[in-house]
Amino acid sequence: MKIYHKFLLYQNKLLKPRIRTLLHGVEVLTYVASLALIVGVVYEHGFPLSDAAVRSLQLLYQAVWFIFLIDVGLHISLEYRTTRREYGRLAWVLNGLLFLTLVPVIFHRPEESGAVLQFWEFLNGKFYHLTLLLVFSFLNLSNGIVSLLGRRTNPSLMLAVSFLVIILIGTGLLMLPRCTVAGISWIDALFTATSAVCVTGLVPVDVSTTFTTGGLVVIVLLIQVGGLGVMTLTSFFAMFFMGNTSLYNQLVVRDMISSNSLSSLLSTLLYILGFPLAIEGAGMLFIWLSIHDTMGMTLDGELAFAAFHSISAFCNAGFSTLSGNLGNPAVMTHHNSLYLSVSFLVILGGIGFPILVNFKDIALHHFRHVWHWMKTRQSGQYKLPHLYNLNTKIVLIMTFLLLLVGTVGFAVFEWNGAFSGMTVADKWTHAFFNAVCPRTAGFNSVDLATLSVQSLLIYLLLMWVGGAAQSTAGGVKVNAFAVVVLNLIAVLRGTERVEVFGRELSHDSIRRSNATVVMSLGVLFLFIFLLTLLEPQASLMAIIFECASALSTVGSSLNFTPTLCDASKLLVALLMFIGRVGLITLMLGVVKQKRNTKYRYPSDNIIIN
Repeated sequence: MKIYHKFLLYQNKLLKPRIRTLLHGVEVLTYVASLALIVGVVYEHGFPLSDAAVRSLQLLYQAVWFIFLIDVGLHISLEYRTTRREYGRLAWVLNGLLFLTLVPVIFHRPEESGAVLQFWEFLNGKFYHLTLLLVFSFLNLSNGIVSLLGRRTNPSLMLAVSFLVIILIGTGLLMLPRCTVAGISWIDALFTATSAVCVTGLVPVDVSTTFTTGGLVVIVLLIQVGGLGVMTLTSFFAMFFMGNTSLYNQLVVRDMISSNSLSSLLSTLLYILGFPLAIEGAGMLFIWLSIHDTMGMTLDGELAFAAFHSISAFCNAGFSTLSGNLGNPAVMTHHNSLYLSVSFLVILGGIGFPILVNFKDIALHHFRHVWHWMKTRQSGQYKLPHLYNLNTKIVLIMTFLLLLVGTVGFAVFEWNGAFSGMTVADKWTHAFFNAVCPRTAGFNSVDLATLSVQSLLIYLLLMWVGGAAQSTAGGVKVNAFAVVVLNLIAVLRGTERVEVFGRELSHDSIRRSNATVVMSLGVLFLFIFLLTLLEPQASLMAIIFECASALSTVGSSLNFTPTLCDASKLLVALLMFIGRVGLITLMLGVVKQKRNTKYRYPSDNIIIN
């Protein structure tokens, strides 16, 4: 046997298994280092630090940096071909940035001032090191989470568990000494974290006076993560940087985000993350313009206010840094533009990402048409047979009808009630704003306890229906509500098929919509019944309103939330969790799925009057 044959045999049978074992051990070590780094950063910013603690944290950061260098170096040197295939371009950029941290170690500090010295100090600075290590930590953990999908994990259960984990992490962060002014109980922290992650807005404490700036940052991060989805963020982070994941992982992620195909998976993830950031940025600008030099804030305070409320509005969270929410006297007058900006952010967040993608396609279609006309002065043949898909049509029509009913209803019943003393423009603005917020933002400009019974009933209907599917909103969703109404019309007319806009609705869509409505009413009744036992002194309307608001992740309340006992807070928190994850999704994760059989039983009818 030739020497190189012996070498290949040795390499394949003896050397490679040991290399894989070594790399696997280093990968496990990097997971531990990533968690340790995040814990260290949280500890540094959440607790008062002694000199010994500062030195210990510095040693921790250096150890994590060394482990990451070893991990990247071993992967490149020992398995270059596999690493080159798996790593995306951005992953190689991050690796290069990591190796740049060796420059201050190898080269001494330049004696002469200038660009070289500034570059050396930047590479040696804590900000550069810590930011880069945090990116690597999140990348490692995202890859670990996505790899769990390859274990044939139930996607629905995985989604529910991911929200639960973020809620528990958020609870711990909100209990940090630097996040609150005078401390907070664990039940209130859990309730607030659940409300933020589930983008609800119900809080048992006054947000503006309870939490510090650090606490508000934690809340807004929880809102953003909860609004976009934990699995969406981790999947994007892993796939965008690493590039290649297993086929099964891609299939699971595709089902989670409702992508059309595997080829459009990454682009869909980009849309899901890009659209919110772009809309939130534009909303932040409009909100800042509407409050600039009107509330006695500094420029930093105004920008922070605009950013917080823009994220809270688009994610349909309903959190506000103002005491009394947006009914604070500081914004009640001469701030109609603020209410309109927040309203449109809520609408855009509640119509769903598929609608936003459809809007993008429509805008590109018209842009190409206009561009072709500008170049040739001829109208080209760019007509699409279905520019607006069926889902977009149904969502837009139902959204318009619900907003119209809500605006007119609130204006009629509260013109001389809760809106008394306002100008005509203010009355219509607040009527529109209070029609938008039940879908499912939870902001309020007036005390809901002062609304008439008729207005509260309209509010309950709007909360229960909610926003659109694949959005940041809750409720049974306008898609399901529209399908149920269309099915009812078909039954009343005696037609066998449910048809709308020249399309026949699938049997599966009708079944899932009916199941969603029935489950929603059933869960709502159960929790209302339980709360009547725990809160016997409360009015039935307040309990119904609280449960509907929690299940639909709205966040509106008849001043009932602060009076809840601890057991009631846990029940309402559970209801918010069920509403955010989704009844169907949660049941699919819990109930064992039955295999489809090839046989069919004889059909029969049940007498239904």
